Amino acid sequence: MSRPLPKVVSQQDWQAALDQLLVKEKELTRARDALNAERRKLPMVKIEQHYSFEGPKGTASLLDLFQGRRQLIVYHFMFGPDWNAGCDGCSWVADAMTHPAHLLARDTSLVMVSRAPLEKLEKYRTRMGWSDAIPWYSSYRSEFNYDFGATTQAGEKHGASVFIRDGDTVYRTYYTGARGVEYLGTHWSYLDLTPYGRQENWEQSPPGWPQTEPYGWNRRHDEYEL
Repeated sequence: MSRPLPKVVSQQDWQAALDQLLVKEKELTRARDALNAERRKLPMVKIEQHYSFEGPKGTASLLDLFQGRRQLIVYHFMFGPDWNAGCDGCSWVADAMTHPAHLLARDTSLVMVSRAPLEKLEKYRTRMGWSDAIPWYSSYRSEFNYDFGATTQAGEKHGASVFIRDGDTVYRTYYTGARGVEYLGTHWSYLDLTPYGRQENWEQSPPGWPQTEPYGWNRRHDEYEL
C-alpha cells in the first residue's frame, strides 16, 4: 500500500493555499517578536550562592562560565551521575546547537551543564562527535542542578537558564524547560532568550539596550574579531 500524500492541485490553487498560510505564518512571527520583547522586560534575581563546576580546564565558578562576556546561556543537559549515556532528547538539542561564534559576537556564551562526572561527559562527547567549541561542565560536586530545577526528587530535567552579569555580580533572567527548548538551535533562537535579544534596532527593547543595524554585525563564523 502506498503512503498517504497531500492533495494534488493546480499551480494556481497551490499558490492560493500557500498565500493563505503565509499570512498566518507572518502573524506568528510578529507574535513571537512581541513575546521576545516581553521577555527582555523580565526582572531578574541576584545569585548569592557560590557554585563550583568541573570543566576540561579545571575548576570553574558560575562567573567563569561567562568567559568574560556579559550574557550566559546554560543548557541543562540531562545526564545523571550513574548514567552510562546522556539523555537522547538532550543529545538532539546538542546536535542542533549553533556555531558559537555568532553568539560570542553578541557578547553571549553558551555552555552545557550536567550532574554526571566530567569523565563521563568527555567520553560521551567523544562518542557523539561533538567538538569542544561549546563547553560542557560537570556540576557533580555542586548544588547547582538542585537550585536551578535541573535535578528534582523526580530525577533529572532538561532546560535552559539565562544569566547576565554586572561586573562580578550574576543575575538569572530567564528559564524554559519541557517543549520550550524544542525550537532552540540557531543563534537567533538562543539570542531571543537573553535580556539583550538580537541587539538589533528593529527590536522593541528597554531604553539603553545595546542595538545595532541588522545585517551589519553578522559575519562568516571565521571572520569575527573575537
